[in-house]
Amino acid sequence: MSDQNLQPIFQIQRVYLKDLSLEQPNSPAIFLEQEAPTIEVTLDVAAEPLAEGIVESTVTVTVTAKVKDKVAFLVEAKQAGIFEARNIPQEQMDPLLGIGCPNIIYPYLRSNVADAISRAGFPPIHLTEINFEAFYQQRMANMAEQAKLAAEAGTADAAATTH
Repeated sequence: MSDQNLQPIFQIQRVYLKDLSLEQPNSPAIFLEQEAPTIEVTLDVAAEPLAEGIVESTVTVTVTAKVKDKVAFLVEAKQAGIFEARNIPQEQMDPLLGIGCPNIIYPYLRSNVADAISRAGFPPIHLTEINFEAFYQQRMANMAEQAKLAAEAGTADAAATTH
């Protein structure tokens, strides 16, 4: 019986669109522009525990399209999932939340963003595939660098002036 209880468990409980906002501050005039818009995309991943063995993972994306200096549209979407994760070693939990869960959620987010943009009257933008493993590694490296800089700043003011 105890062997059964220690089996790792990972299950999707629910995937849902948590937040979606669309702004078109320069419509309808922006539709008359002939120039193709420049697209800027920012992405973020977060996870937070909801209960024992239950966690919510979210992927947030902001897509901004500009023609010259005017915003054509801005879409911000937050796709989330509730996952059951039990009996998983701690060293595997962070990658699961930073890589595994976002990989499951992201296709839903891509679809919702493309749909919102096309409903706004623009050609849909299909977000590129994301390598969440590389994204996770980069976030870990950035956090380590920030911690190192904070430690240096805290130990000596001279260290901050030598950069």
